[in-house]
Amino acid sequence: MKICVAGEGAFGTKHLDGLKNIPGIEVVTLAGGVAADTEAVAKKYGIAHWCTDLAESLARPGVEAAILATPTPIHARQAIQCLEAGKHVMVEIPMSDSLADAERLVAAQRKAGKVAMVGHTRRFNPSHQWVRKRILAGELRIQQMDVQTFFFRRTNMNALGKPRSWTDHLLWHHAAHTVDLFMYQTGEPVSVLHAIQGPKHPALGIAMDMSIQMKTPSGAICTLSLSFNNDGPLGTFFRYICDNGTYIARYDDLVDGKDKPIDVSKVDVSMNGVELQDREFFAAIGEGREPNASVAQCLPAMRVLDRLEKCLLAQ
Repeated sequence: MKICVAGEGAFGTKHLDGLKNIPGIEVVTLAGGVAADTEAVAKKYGIAHWCTDLAESLARPGVEAAILATPTPIHARQAIQCLEAGKHVMVEIPMSDSLADAERLVAAQRKAGKVAMVGHTRRFNPSHQWVRKRILAGELRIQQMDVQTFFFRRTNMNALGKPRSWTDHLLWHHAAHTVDLFMYQTGEPVSVLHAIQGPKHPALGIAMDMSIQMKTPSGAICTLSLSFNNDGPLGTFFRYICDNGTYIARYDDLVDGKDKPIDVSKVDVSMNGVELQDREFFAAIGEGREPNASVAQCLPAMRVLDRLEKCLLAQ
């Protein structure tokens, strides 16, 4: 299958690394935002064609699908562009930075009839898969998820240490991971929620600290703390407090409440969550089915984010 990858930054290269391990997939074109960086990444990964125009990449001969790892503010627009061009699309999390755009994207997918998936990597990390399998087997029930998402971003720089052309957001990007995962793992909607945020950065215009609480109808709760002010350690840590054990997940790794490592190497065919989500995307295309983390499946999380935003604006 010939595909397009859009985005020459940190997450675009994570996809390119993962795609090397998936048989039958050929990246034939790379669409980027900065010409020099796009050319360098294309050369590094042996991609014959590169450009700074997504439409040009989508029009390349034989291209059937696209993976979008581009700035958040253009996710929905570009995903709709791919669908309207007749291409399957996976767009990185979040699918949009507003509920209205998310709903437009879901409507576009239904009209096009193509596979449209969101990069909700936490659904695919072996650590979270291990917990989910035990929940589905009736061996675990979540009492609380306690999650910390901590970064140090007082300037508008990306994960590669380069200036961003857009501004990241704690709610619409980073909280989206946990909001979706909480509902996915509990199998329930969010019935009660609350959110508060700290002062906005004078230059970036975004809140640098945020606290979110959620509850499901059965009583499971989630406590999520997010910060761009945290000077290490960095990343996201998920603590599952269950009726039968406590487990701490950090990306693809998992330990129990006593910090004993749990072997998750046999959970799936890879230990790379990004690669696993890409594999699901192409499997769904090949099998003509809805993928795990389809845009429709992820829309409820966007509705919760919209409710949380309204809660923050009301303060």
